Amino acid sequence: MQEALKDKIMEQLEEVEDPELGVDIVNLGLVYEVDIDDSKNVEVTMTLTSIGCPLAGEIVEDVKKKLAPLEEVNDVHVNITFNPPWSKDRMSRLAKIALNVTD
Repeated sequence: MQEALKDKIMEQLEEVEDPELGVDIVNLGLVYEVDIDDSKNVEVTMTLTSIGCPLAGEIVEDVKKKLAPLEEVNDVHVNITFNPPWSKDRMSRLAKIALNVTD
């Protein structure tokens, strides 16, 4: 059950774009972990492409807005971390193509 809910959450998170890059946070590799407790509270641990990202608040709010309609989710908390730091190696093939990033 939790794996199905995690899959649904990740699908919703694919709808959240990094406003500066125009690619979703899942394919950018910004989402590190999704935890769901017994009360259906969700904690999304994620990072940003840079520590001083001026749109951090907007991205966090977008995450909450995308997960709020899910009936299986009670509350959403977003934990921003920079450990480990983000790098282009975390990006999916799709994101690398979209941003013209080479390995």
